[in-house]
Amino acid sequence: MATTEHPPPSRLRTWMLEGLSDMGKGHARPEAQPEPAHKGQRWWRVMCLTGVDYFSTLGYQPGIAALAAGLLSPIATIVLVIVTLAGALPVYRRVSEESPHGEGSIAMLERLLSFWKGKLFVLTLLGFAATDFLITITLSAADASTHLIENPHLQSTLHGQQMLITLLLVALLGAVFLKGFLEAIGVAVALVVIYLGLNAVVVAVGMWHVLTAGHVVTDWTSALTTEHGNIFAMIGVSLLVFPKLALGLSGFETGVAVMPHVQGDEGDTEERPAGRIRDTKKLLTAAALIMSVFLIATSFITTVLIPADEFKSGGQANGRALAYLAHEYLGNAFGTVYDVSTIAILWFAGASAMAGLLNLMPRYLPRYGMAPHWARAVRPMVIVFTLVAFLVTWIFDANVDAQGGAYATGVLVLMSSAAIAVTIAARRAAQRGWTIGFAVVSAVLLYVTVANVIERPDGVKIGACFIVGIILVSLLSRLARAFELRVTHVSMDPMAERFVRDMASRKIRFIANEPGQRDKAEYRDKIEQIRADNEMPEQEDFVFVEVTVTDPSEFEAGLSVRGEVLHNRYRILTLESASIPNALAAMLLHVRDMTGCTPHIYFEWTEGNPFANFLRFFLFGQGEVAPVTREVLREAEPDRARRPRVHTG
Repeated sequence: MATTEHPPPSRLRTWMLEGLSDMGKGHARPEAQPEPAHKGQRWWRVMCLTGVDYFSTLGYQPGIAALAAGLLSPIATIVLVIVTLAGALPVYRRVSEESPHGEGSIAMLERLLSFWKGKLFVLTLLGFAATDFLITITLSAADASTHLIENPHLQSTLHGQQMLITLLLVALLGAVFLKGFLEAIGVAVALVVIYLGLNAVVVAVGMWHVLTAGHVVTDWTSALTTEHGNIFAMIGVSLLVFPKLALGLSGFETGVAVMPHVQGDEGDTEERPAGRIRDTKKLLTAAALIMSVFLIATSFITTVLIPADEFKSGGQANGRALAYLAHEYLGNAFGTVYDVSTIAILWFAGASAMAGLLNLMPRYLPRYGMAPHWARAVRPMVIVFTLVAFLVTWIFDANVDAQGGAYATGVLVLMSSAAIAVTIAARRAAQRGWTIGFAVVSAVLLYVTVANVIERPDGVKIGACFIVGIILVSLLSRLARAFELRVTHVSMDPMAERFVRDMASRKIRFIANEPGQRDKAEYRDKIEQIRADNEMPEQEDFVFVEVTVTDPSEFEAGLSVRGEVLHNRYRILTLESASIPNALAAMLLHVRDMTGCTPHIYFEWTEGNPFANFLRFFLFGQGEVAPVTREVLREAEPDRARRPRVHTG
């Protein structure tokens, strides 16, 4: 509700708040001029955006598998693929049905809890989401700089410059998003096509060498049999080392986070975008199948063709197994092209994470009152996330291994929450088969999460830092915005309008009343008290205003005002709101604008400690009502001559 004239915004401010937001639908401030919403992109193009994160793991996943499982790497990778196709994929296909606006499993779980419990639970999950997405940006940029520095042609020149290169790559990623989202999708499509094409060449050449040098397969199978005995022992060990390969599951959460950008059908509605849901399922399935084929093929050729020592720290295949094969079998020229492609896609892997952050955070924090209004705009948030990524890079010294635990923890917690959410959804829908299936997937993912946390507890510590940071900043922001006029619009029923227009011919006087028994004595005694406290004559006319608090943890909402007559005498306006003072202030301003008269409202002082009463207002929407109502009015209407009057006796 705008109550005052604002000076024209500067060109910089207009540019910064342009399109609130092209990463998802939000509520614009009056000074922001939203861009026309783009119609979305074909699903395969959006797949490339999430694919820069998912597919880029080919740059390091074969090496991780070789270090974790040794000769069992291909078998352990097959276990990973089975979990991907039979577990993660069905889970996220269901998530896309249940939450088609990009909020993912967080929105599904939010519905299970209300009031502050729900808000704190969502903030916790947002902390893990921030861990996942921000570490994706910093880890991928650090890995890209590692590939650049390890290139034989550049090793001597760039040695020791990893921090500077990583910060530069993060800054370039932020610059792409400051330019515009559509440009990010175009870059992602080009990078994915080139990168997958080059990987297909490396895989084909690797398979050719395996076929032409038949002894490598027999040597591998013999060594496997000697080391593990039989296939059951191999499967058992593969299951034990599987949690270490969990990074190969990354990409599903960003797949649903960027869902709002899938084009869908002409007949799609915001409530039920059937075409978008269908095409998002295509996106998730296609990405999972492509990645599964590449994971199995690359883990096999790298295991049988690369000496085991080269995978270890300091080895030429450490973190870059496919790049090693590209240089070894296709020459340094092709290897350098492959390195450039790997560096580019690892750098841009942060794009899907940035897209996920820009879609997720503005959907929750501003709605909770836990972020400034500008947090719904894309460009300010890009700057914030880029600066946080700078800080994370500096803290971890641009080290890939140091960030791996935090990344895996964020990914696995979100995937586990998604599995639990769809299990609950299937149970509520009385789908017994799906409920059992999703419960099994939930158990597997929880096992992997716990195993990962036990082995790398630093991931939980880092995630906890993000959670504490988000909760602290959110509560401070909510505290700073406590006196804002949080009502988005006011509507009155015919009876309420009749009361107001009748009073407009005289002085408009309201009495704020906390409803009790609502009997005749309650209203009679209240009027007598107000008249006595303010020394007013008996002929003065009043209308009571009563506010019922709904969910005090909500921040913004519309306000409906209903009029009724009780005991054939007392006129009462009833309101429902998350906060009594904000509802009263909004109604007074609406009455002023509707009638052109200055309304007066009368309170009695609230008993008790003022600080305790303020905490009651902050947490439960009630408490020190009179002074807080006056403060909300003062912030909303700086002109004292036009401000509704607040009287307290």
